[in-house]
Amino acid sequence: MKLFKPLYERVLAWAQHRRAPALLGFLSFIEAIIFPIPPEVMLAPMTLAQPRRWAWFASISLFWSTLGAFIGYAVGAYAIDFALPLIERLGALETYERVKVQAAENGFWFLLVGGFVPIPFKLLTIASGAVGMPFLPFLAGAIVGRGKRVYLVAGLIRLGGERAEQWIHRYVEPIGYAVVVLLVALVLAFKFWH
Repeated sequence: MKLFKPLYERVLAWAQHRRAPALLGFLSFIEAIIFPIPPEVMLAPMTLAQPRRWAWFASISLFWSTLGAFIGYAVGAYAIDFALPLIERLGALETYERVKVQAAENGFWFLLVGGFVPIPFKLLTIASGAVGMPFLPFLAGAIVGRGKRVYLVAGLIRLGGERAEQWIHRYVEPIGYAVVVLLVALVLAFKFWH
């Protein structure tokens, strides 16, 4: 049964849509505040569809993600009492508390590394605001931390070019199932760890 190939082909079609950059910007913005799906879901197929525009797509994602990070920081700084019940309902309160401690102790460096850890970016931005992290180090950490991730993803796909697209197209089913198994394993490990 082919489950992931039709989805992959649909996302590639969306990536070629004339409004795809606006959708990428919206996804990047909202993901930095509350949405659970990372912008790479849209960035990668857009880069595959139009490889010469990889840097432009990564820049759109970074710009809007940074604006979303400002909102996340403001939520942490001024409205954390409203956000905590939602964070708790999502089952991320313990993670948020640990992130908050790290943001207070190692703010800039934590955001810098945050692009590659399995902690949602929104928790990093909200925690940074909640602990009163100085704004300029927050801004620098958010730009560099998120920027290295989106430019790396888009750049690697651009470098892989047509071969990468053919490889993904050929192995999309095993890749999709492997990602699902990995996500389930991470959720189970997270539940078991707590």
